[in-house]
Amino acid sequence: MAAEKISLYNLADLKNTSDDAIPNYLNSLKFKQTHTLQDVRLALGYSSFAVAALCFLWDYKLGWDTTKYWTAAAVVVYMVLSGALTYWTTYKEKNVIYEGTAPSGDTIIVSTTTTKNIPIYNLDIVVRPKRASEGKPQTYTLANEFAGWFDEIGYFVAAPFQEMLASAVPLIGRQDPKRVKASQETLNANPDLLDAVLAASATEGKGQARQRKA
Repeated sequence: MAAEKISLYNLADLKNTSDDAIPNYLNSLKFKQTHTLQDVRLALGYSSFAVAALCFLWDYKLGWDTTKYWTAAAVVVYMVLSGALTYWTTYKEKNVIYEGTAPSGDTIIVSTTTTKNIPIYNLDIVVRPKRASEGKPQTYTLANEFAGWFDEIGYFVAAPFQEMLASAVPLIGRQDPKRVKASQETLNANPDLLDAVLAASATEGKGQARQRKA
């Protein structure tokens, strides 16, 4: 359970807390998070700030007449960087809150959204095989109420949240089979998920047998 209590009526806090839980959970399963999207956004943002700061410094130290052509060029560069930043956050980064690689080499991208005044957490999870020859990317779309993993007083409860992810996405389920809570119909439709559950059950059975012998 999370140490911080949040308001159940604050949709932004509900989403942000859930978003923060995803990297923590996947990284605990030995997924390796990549930060390419964030790094590019930060690079564009800091570059824009640096250009603006240089313009101010030129004008302050050397005066307008001496630097007006350099300033004009800097304004153009600033506009290009700002446009690139807007494009990157709108069309590339979008709503992505996690991008990483599983121990198997497959990659996963998690995007999340909410709709105003509707306490539903929407996830789009794209899994790309390690090699293109292994198949096409798979997309998993989830939409669940925040009440499924926040208790009645506003504390985040990790177990049902993790069960939702592990049960819906075979790549996650294989790494955390004990969290898989799915119907037999769902398991039959996802052979990889079923294999993970059976493997976990076999491992747990062996552990109990050793305890009885001891």
